[in-house]
Amino acid sequence: MKPGDTIPAILGTDQNGHLHQASDYAGKKLIIYFYPKDNTPGCTAEACSLSDGYSMLKRAGYALLGVSKDSATSHVKFAEKYNLPFPLIADTDHTLQEAFGVWREKKMAGRTYMGTVRTTFIIDEQGCITHVIEKVNTKDHARQILEFVKQ
Repeated sequence: MKPGDTIPAILGTDQNGHLHQASDYAGKKLIIYFYPKDNTPGCTAEACSLSDGYSMLKRAGYALLGVSKDSATSHVKFAEKYNLPFPLIADTDHTLQEAFGVWREKKMAGRTYMGTVRTTFIIDEQGCITHVIEKVNTKDHARQILEFVKQ
């Protein structure tokens, strides 16, 4: 997905069993960030940065959703361990990741596999993507998002 595209109607179910739909965010700005895996160094740094900056993002009018292929059980543990104040979508079948185009072939240590490409999408009040951040600063992502939307 790219700027100008409309997000899918169904976003998925979070760690608490709540179904998130695009209509839930109608009239609100939304950030959806995709990350590879709970409890890994980069993903933990990113989640903690967003948690630390959550009040700034909310003051700027944004709701926030995290998405990975991890299970709801994994998300519950991750969210509790780091006190994350935002929902984490359990996209175990990659449906949302494929819809956004972030489930792609990756290479590491000479091995090729399918995985999540860390990407953040900023969405306006009408459910249209306004910005895509592909070079995520995991240690200062909340501030990066706010700087990005000022451009």
